[in-house]
Amino acid sequence: MTVSATSTSPRRNKRPRRRAKGVGQHAPSWPVIALFVLPAFLLYTVFMVWPLAQSFYFSLFEFKGLARGAFAGLRNFHELFTRYPLNKELPRAFLHNVYFFIGTMLVQNTLGLLFAKLLYTSRFGKRFLQTVYILPYLISALVVGYLWSLILNPLFGPINQFLRMVGLRAWALPWLGDPATALPAIILVNAWQWVGFPMLLFSAGLTNIPDDLREAARIDGATGWQLFRRIEMPLLLPVIGIVTVLTFIGNFNAFGLIWAMGGPNGEPGGATDVLGLVFYRTAFRGGVDAFGVASALAVLMFVFIFGVSMIMLRYFRHMEEELT
Repeated sequence: MTVSATSTSPRRNKRPRRRAKGVGQHAPSWPVIALFVLPAFLLYTVFMVWPLAQSFYFSLFEFKGLARGAFAGLRNFHELFTRYPLNKELPRAFLHNVYFFIGTMLVQNTLGLLFAKLLYTSRFGKRFLQTVYILPYLISALVVGYLWSLILNPLFGPINQFLRMVGLRAWALPWLGDPATALPAIILVNAWQWVGFPMLLFSAGLTNIPDDLREAARIDGATGWQLFRRIEMPLLLPVIGIVTVLTFIGNFNAFGLIWAMGGPNGEPGGATDVLGLVFYRTAFRGGVDAFGVASALAVLMFVFIFGVSMIMLRYFRHMEEELT
């Protein structure tokens, strides 16, 4: 007789296991999110949105000092281009802002990309050099302007003293006193101060490029320049777009550095005058009825900067789509 034994398997627990609570498993509730966002939202509203809305509002009224007068419509905007000396200063200041932006783009962002590339390939002293490049960016523009005004002083400045010492006395120029050299000198100082910012962004972009792409290009025989031009530059296009837009916004809002090095009148002879200085003089030196006109200028500056920034972002986004 054969005895058949039937094996009984243990019963499985069909209840789902409880998952341990981990980071990112449960999203915080909306009240918690609002609590963390509220301080930043309040700061942005108080210091950005509310002054901007006030500028739009004030630009439509007449002012006697700080006392609001009758509704002026677009009269304040009209006076920007018809009242002397605004009708002479605005085109000149706008052109200087364009030069300031182009010069900064060529010097600051080119050096920032070069330094980022050198630091990416460097094995020693990377953290130290990054700190050195970033330090001027952390200093106030007014402090930087006053320090460089002393450095570029034609009588006792160390730059001219060094040029005289090495026999280049003809190059010892009054850098901030000559209309031909004043704006280029401030552009170089501005690039020196801010070169660490694009360097950080470009360094992050280079780090995010997969090493497999570089290795494949080297196996195919690509040189260092071809690797940079064909692989890294196209993949850095999003970063280049961000750096370009931020440089444009910063340079068309330039005030502190130029005020410290060229004075409120954009000396010498208006060679360093920019829109920020024109706004300052209009608001605080333009007479009792200048508050509305200065507000109109602030509105035009915002509309121009915002509009061109949106066009730039759209252009770079279109270029990114073509590459993909």
